[in-house]
Amino acid sequence: MPSHSRSRDRYRGHDSERDLAYTRRRYREIYDDDNDDDDDDDDFDYHPRERRRYRRDDYYNDIRSHEPRDHDDDLNEYDVAAEDPAVPLRSYDVEAEGRQESMERGSPVASPSKRDRPRDRGEDRKHRTYGDDGSPIREIGDRRHRSRRGQRERTRDMDREARRQRRRERANAAAAVKHKSSDSTNSGSYLLSADALAKIGSHMEEETPWERSRPEELARTESNRQRKRPIVDDEPQTLAPFPDETPRGQSKGRIVSGAFLEEGRRPEMEFRHRGGGGPAMEARWRKEGNWDGSMEGAGAKPPFWKRKKWWIVVGVLVVLLAIVIPVAIVMSKKHEHDNKSSSSSSTDNSDSPYISSLGGLSHDSIPKYARGSVLDPWIWYDTRDFNLTFTNETVGGLPIMGLNSTWDDSARPNDNVPPLNGSFPYGLQPIRGVNLGGWLSIEPFIVPSFFDSYTSKDGIIDEYTLSKKLGSSAASKIEKHYASFISEQDFADMRDAGLDHVRIQFSYWAVTTYDDDPYVAKISWRYLLRAIEYCRKYGLRVNLDPHGIPGSQSGWNHSGRQGVIGWLNGTDGQLNRQRSLDFHNQISQFFAQPRYKNVVTIYGLVNEPLMLSLPVEDVLNWSIDATNLVQKNGISAFISVHDGFLNLSKWKKMLKNRPDRMLLDTHQYTIFNTGQIVLNHADRVKLICNDWYHMIQEINTTNAGWGPTICGEWSQADTDCAEYLNNVGRGTRWEGTFNPGDSTAYCPTAKSGPTCSCASTKTPPSAYSDGYKKFLQTYAEAQMSAFETAQGWFYWTWHTESAAQWSYKTAWKNGYMPKKAYAPEFKCGDDIPSFKDVPEFY
Repeated sequence: MPSHSRSRDRYRGHDSERDLAYTRRRYREIYDDDNDDDDDDDDFDYHPRERRRYRRDDYYNDIRSHEPRDHDDDLNEYDVAAEDPAVPLRSYDVEAEGRQESMERGSPVASPSKRDRPRDRGEDRKHRTYGDDGSPIREIGDRRHRSRRGQRERTRDMDREARRQRRRERANAAAAVKHKSSDSTNSGSYLLSADALAKIGSHMEEETPWERSRPEELARTESNRQRKRPIVDDEPQTLAPFPDETPRGQSKGRIVSGAFLEEGRRPEMEFRHRGGGGPAMEARWRKEGNWDGSMEGAGAKPPFWKRKKWWIVVGVLVVLLAIVIPVAIVMSKKHEHDNKSSSSSSTDNSDSPYISSLGGLSHDSIPKYARGSVLDPWIWYDTRDFNLTFTNETVGGLPIMGLNSTWDDSARPNDNVPPLNGSFPYGLQPIRGVNLGGWLSIEPFIVPSFFDSYTSKDGIIDEYTLSKKLGSSAASKIEKHYASFISEQDFADMRDAGLDHVRIQFSYWAVTTYDDDPYVAKISWRYLLRAIEYCRKYGLRVNLDPHGIPGSQSGWNHSGRQGVIGWLNGTDGQLNRQRSLDFHNQISQFFAQPRYKNVVTIYGLVNEPLMLSLPVEDVLNWSIDATNLVQKNGISAFISVHDGFLNLSKWKKMLKNRPDRMLLDTHQYTIFNTGQIVLNHADRVKLICNDWYHMIQEINTTNAGWGPTICGEWSQADTDCAEYLNNVGRGTRWEGTFNPGDSTAYCPTAKSGPTCSCASTKTPPSAYSDGYKKFLQTYAEAQMSAFETAQGWFYWTWHTESAAQWSYKTAWKNGYMPKKAYAPEFKCGDDIPSFKDVPEFY
C-alpha cells in the first residue's frame, strides 16, 4: 500500500497492560543500575522520553524542511499533541539528542544534509559530559520540563490512556515521526540523558539513523548489523550506516518498527531475533530461563528455539508445506483424470510418444551425427505410419526421411471422381474440397486452447508470440498438436463426406527459419508429407497452400505474425522477397518428384497477400517470377494466385499475359462485410444465388473475366462471433464491439430488436433447432452451387476446437451439411425456404 496509508495504520491503538508494565520496568532497570541514589519513581518520572513534546509549528517546520507532507493523511495523534501539550506523545527516540541540542542553541529545526551530518554529530559531542572513566553521565535539561509534579501528572495520564490502547500504537507512533522526517538525524524532542543512552547502547546493536529509512521500508531489517564501536573520548559517537538498499518492507535501523507491531510481534521477540544484549535483556532472559548466562559476543548462544535462523527455517518449511500440499492434491486429481482419459489425448503433457512404432528397433541404426536431429525417430512424438529406416537423402535440400520408397495412386474418393493415376477433369467437374486450417499453421480462432491461458498483458496473439512465449517447450507442445489435431481418420471422413480435394496449410518454418525466428522449425515438414500420403491412401488430391511467407504477406495472425507487413514492404521487403523465392525453389524441387505428380495437383504461391496495402505491381511481378521458378523446377500442377482482396472486376485486366496453368483463388465470406452480415437468413441465400453466382461464373471465363477461378475459402458461419476470429482481444461486428470508436451492431435485428448477442452462437450443435439446421445447410449448399459455376471450392475449415459453424466435420456429423458433398439438397434456382421459425438474431 502507499506509504501515507501505512503511516496512518501505525496510529491505531493497543490495550496491553502487560506490555506497558514491561516497558516501564525496563526503563527502571536501566536507571536503577546507574542512578542508585534516585528513587525509581523519580527516575521514571524524569525520564526524557516521557517529557517529549512538539508544538504544531515546530513539528511542521521540521517536516516541511525535508520532504512534502502526505496531504491525504488523516489528523493523527501527533497533530493532536501539537495542539494540546497535555496530550502525551508516546515516542521513544534514541537518536533525538542532536535535534534537541540544535533547538537549545537556537538553530533551525530542519536537519542538515547528509554531507553535513558528521559535523553536526561532532557538535552534539560538545554538549555531552563524560566522567573520569570515559562513561557518559546524564545532562541536566531545561528546568521548565523537570517539574516533578507535572511529570508525575503526565505519567499518570499516560498510564491511564495506555491501558485503553493497544501497544502497537506506541511503537507505530515512534516509527511515524521518523517516517515524517525521513532525512534528518535531529528532531524536536528533548535530550535523553547520557547515562541512559550509554546503558541502552550496551545492550542494543548499532542502528542506522531512522531518517535514512525510505517510506516503503519501515519494517524490521534482517540484514547483518555492524558491531558496536568503542566510544573514544575525543571521537564523535556516530551510528554505522547500513547499506542503502534493504528488502522491501524492512527498515534500516529500528528495534521495533511499525511493521513489526502490525505483524503482532512483541518487542522482546525482536531483541531475541537480533541477538541483542545489555543488562535489561540479560535480566529478562535470566528471569524467563531462556539464557545461559553468557554474552553472545563471548561465544555463547541462546537455545536454538530462541535463535533467529531456526525461526526462519521453520517459517520456510511452513511456506513450502503450504505450497506443496495443494499442488500434490491438484496433481493427484489430475493424475486420476488422466487415467480415465484416452491414452491418445492431445492434452497429454508427458514426454512419452503419442504412439510409438519403434518397438524392436535399435537406436544404433541411427548414425551418431543424426541422433537428436529431426532425422532421429527416437525424438519424434509420433512415429505412426512413417518409414523409420534411416536416410539422410534430401531433395531440394529437404529430407525424405519417413517416406516409403513405393506408393500407390489407384485410390479414388468416390465413383464420381477418377483415381489419382487418372486425370481429374478440371473445368468440367468442380472441385469439392476442404481446408486443414489451424493445424500446421496455427490460427487462434481454430485452436483457442493455445491462447486461452494467457492474458492481454502477455500479448500472445499469433504463432510467433506463442512460440516465443513457450520458448524451449515450444517444439514438444506444438508437435503434440500436429500429432493429435488431425489424424488418419479425418482423411477417411473427408472421403466419406464426398470430398475429393484437400487444401493443406503450412508455413515457411516447415522448411527453414531465420535469425530471431521463434518458430518451431522443420518438425511440421514430416507431418505435411504424412498428410499427403494419407490423402493418397484415400484418393484425395492436394492443394499446397503456403500460409506464412517470410516477413508476413498480410500482417494478420494466420500469416504467422500479426502486425506490419514485411514481405515486399519495409526495410526487409526485398530481403523477404528473395527469401520467399528461395523457399519456393526448395519445395518446388521436392514436389516435382514423380511420387507427387498425381496427388499434388494445385500448387499455391502465397495465401492472401494484402494487395490493398501492398503495391499491386510488386505482387504481380513476384507472382510471375515465382511461377516461372517452380515450373522450371518441374512443377506441372496448376499454380494458384490469390486475388489479394481486390474487386474481382479488376482482375479482368490483370495478368492477361501470364504463364500457363494458373488459377485465380478468391475467398468469399458474408460476415466480414458490414453490408452483408446484417442480411436476414433468406436474403443471405438470395445474395449468394443472385449476385455471387453470376460474379463467379463471369470471372471464370477468359473472354469476359480472368480465367480459371477457384474459391479457396468460404464457410457456413453467419456471424463473426467465434472467439479470436477478428484477432485475439478484438470484439465483433455482430455486437458492435469490433471498432473501439464504433458501437454500431451489425446484425439483422440491430435496429428493430431484440439486441443481437454472441451468447446464442455458443449453443452446441446438438441443440440447434431443425429450422436453424435447415438454414445452415441451405446457406452452405447455395455457396457450393455458386462456386461450382467456376472450378469449384474448398470449405474453411475441416476441424475446429470450438467454432462449430467453421467446421465441416462438425456440420457433417450433426446433420446440417449434405451427407455427400456431390449430392446437395439445394442449388441456386430452387425455391428459397422462408426460415420463418428461425430467430434472426440467432
